[in-house]
Amino acid sequence: MVVVHLTASQFYGGPERQILGLALALPPECRTVIASFPEGGGCRAFLHEGTRHGIETVALVHDTPRLWRAVGEIADLLQRVKATVLLCHGYKANLLGRPAARRAGVPAVAVSRGWTGESPRVRLYETIDRWHLRCMDHVVCVSHAQARKVQHGGTPPERTTVIHNAARLERFSAPDPHGRAVLQNYFRQPPRLIVGAAGRLSPEKGFQVLLPAAAKVLREHTNVGFVVFGEGPLRQQLTDWLAQHGLQERIVLAGFRSDLDRLMPSFDLLVLPSYTEGLPNVVLEAMAARLPVVATAAGGTPELVEEGVTGHVTPVGDSEALAARIGAVLADEASRRSMGNRGRERVEAHFSFASQSRQYLALIEQLVEAGTEKRPCTLEGVN
Repeated sequence: MVVVHLTASQFYGGPERQILGLALALPPECRTVIASFPEGGGCRAFLHEGTRHGIETVALVHDTPRLWRAVGEIADLLQRVKATVLLCHGYKANLLGRPAARRAGVPAVAVSRGWTGESPRVRLYETIDRWHLRCMDHVVCVSHAQARKVQHGGTPPERTTVIHNAARLERFSAPDPHGRAVLQNYFRQPPRLIVGAAGRLSPEKGFQVLLPAAAKVLREHTNVGFVVFGEGPLRQQLTDWLAQHGLQERIVLAGFRSDLDRLMPSFDLLVLPSYTEGLPNVVLEAMAARLPVVATAAGGTPELVEEGVTGHVTPVGDSEALAARIGAVLADEASRRSMGNRGRERVEAHFSFASQSRQYLALIEQLVEAGTEKRPCTLEGVN
């Protein structure tokens, strides 16, 4: 079996970790090839990481606007490596991967991780993606919440399968002894408790809700600090807000780090304030690192976080509720430890890459046995 992944990687982030984790979990007789559009050179970080782990990687030559040349290049790759299936990650990979897979005579599977709607341009692309998913041989949804969205867009339930994201458990088995010191160095006066958050600094991730919630927590807990990892278009707005409220030394915008998983076990709590999610990798990794989680009920997040057991789930956009739950967890050390341990147990039982790989193998075998067919695509019902 030869599994080819097609993506448009701009950095080594959550989706890339999922692709690599699946590749490493498949049995030795399964060959994986990871191909990425060049993205102005942005693909190098992910492809280098894949190569470092012994995975075959391909940096494609053609990209926008030479779309048909890109389709031909992908089809040639599929034929050259004798691909069994093409797994497409993202709307560009879906749009160009499907006709390429048709030429090569292999099934094309879209992996639907969620839609952000962060800008008019992205919303247009995501509308096209909802339509195009109807044409794929199959759609893997990373959560039941995302499956409902995909099916609402017109993809039949019989061509959708939920396969949850997973966490590489071994990454969190031996925490970095220097991780806590790295986090404390972000503060002029290191706090006793550190709350972590991570994600793209864009409207759908809800950091504009987290900051007021954090400010309320800090008024009641003087020994706490917040570190937010990530970059994005809201950085200046968030920076200005912190300066206006005099909180720059207690709430730190730490930028993007590719080694966040190394630091994760050194947090005391992970917070996710999103408006929209598929199935958040950062929550999975936090649970694998034995951290309690306070998160909004966005997308598939409630499928991960068990209320009162592994953390708390709050209404989307409600900074007061977010602050209350953060404060409650920080005030109870025994509860933090219990929630963290239960989170690790939950990931081990339900969200391992070993389990995920078995589900992908079963799906691929089913698709190969059924063969491919040309599917008509219509815009009817897309919204």
